[in-house]
Amino acid sequence: MKISDLAGKTALITGSSTGIGATLARAFATQGVKVALHGFANIEQAEQVARDIRSGGGEAHVIKADIRSARECNRLVQEAHAALGGLDILINNAGGVVNRVPVRDADDDLYEAVLDLNARSVFACSRAALPIMEAQGSGVIISTTSLAARNGGGGRSVLYAASKAFVSTFTRGLAKEVARFNIRVNAVAPGVIDKPNVSWVTPQHQIEASIKATPMRRTGTLDECVGAYLYLASNQMSSFVTGQIIEVNGGMIMP
Repeated sequence: MKISDLAGKTALITGSSTGIGATLARAFATQGVKVALHGFANIEQAEQVARDIRSGGGEAHVIKADIRSARECNRLVQEAHAALGGLDILINNAGGVVNRVPVRDADDDLYEAVLDLNARSVFACSRAALPIMEAQGSGVIISTTSLAARNGGGGRSVLYAASKAFVSTFTRGLAKEVARFNIRVNAVAPGVIDKPNVSWVTPQHQIEASIKATPMRRTGTLDECVGAYLYLASNQMSSFVTGQIIEVNGGMIMP
């Protein structure tokens, strides 16, 4: 399926070396979007995704940045803007559980690591992108939140759930603030998705319990997340949609 208004657009996707981000980079490139990929610890994998995109005739740039730092977020956005020659779409996808620890055992370092990765990065990258989008009179920001933002998360992941709740609320608030500049702000909230590191961050018994609690009785796939992001990125399909969270969770939680 081709979405005609995406062709020629520019997009920065954070956390695009693996998982949902890498899948999004490939999908957006297939639509003719010029993509800036971001990686840090897995930068080599981001380079491979970029090579795959280029071999298919697409345009892809790779930028390494530690987006737990606001300064690095600003540099990432500025370099992406320069490399792409514009910035129509920002996808704040980078994030993670970091470590599963009961709150009573969570130290300040873990708190800062989780909040910096999942919350500060969304705030700082969005803040850096806004002057660019305001100047051009349009833009789309899509963030990856989580089912955890609504149900408190799985075992020993309270900090992660709280950081994703920040992303969801930040999305709604920012959407109100920048609508007058023709900038739309939305988010996608995946449920339990079968991705490369899911068994590392989520114990198997929790995955099995989630499957039992899901009406569709399975985990989602990476490809099943893509459509929500493409829909929100396209003005042709979602020009009157802002401040929304699209749930992609197999019915585990319904609005």
